[in-house]
Amino acid sequence: MYKKFLKRFLDFSISLVALILLSPLIITLIILLLFANKGEPFYFQKRPGKNAEIFTIIKFKTMRDPKDNESELMNQEQRITKVGAIIRKTSLDELLQLVNVLKGDMSLIGPRPLLIEYLPLYNEEQARRHLVKPGITGWAQVNGRTALSWNERFAHDVWYVDHLSFKNDIKILWKTVQKIFNREAMSSIESASFALWKGNAK
Repeated sequence: MYKKFLKRFLDFSISLVALILLSPLIITLIILLLFANKGEPFYFQKRPGKNAEIFTIIKFKTMRDPKDNESELMNQEQRITKVGAIIRKTSLDELLQLVNVLKGDMSLIGPRPLLIEYLPLYNEEQARRHLVKPGITGWAQVNGRTALSWNERFAHDVWYVDHLSFKNDIKILWKTVQKIFNREAMSSIESASFALWKGNAK
């Protein structure tokens, strides 16, 4: 009942209310990023969703595009703007994914949508993370986030697939709120290494 019907109803209702209540903040961030990113406040990227179907994720753009002569010299941390650093520090770059939730591409709670390039690298167990919709936050995010190894993250994602319930979604949502307001817990965001997954070791 919850997995098939109520979860989607709650996703839609909560996201709609959140977007309305947060609209002043969203408009403010758009204006700030219009200046910081020379007229480009949004970032779009293709990601795999439920059953690995591809959708377009939307975020606030926190990094400037490298110029042609510096594309080989700059890593992602060097490209983050001052405004972008603040937005990432508070996880506000994920805010616009509420639009993806409204559209039905994502859920509030679920495994984070990763890169398309990872799809052929998953083993059979890890690929089960795509049996549910990806989420803005999830079990891995409230249990270590970037401090976890890739294998640990995938194990948490699969655990969520097997234990999806209203009780666990409420628990994850509450822990997410706690982490957002806990600066110590946000340290992993500030020091994120942006390390890409290379696949399972042979």
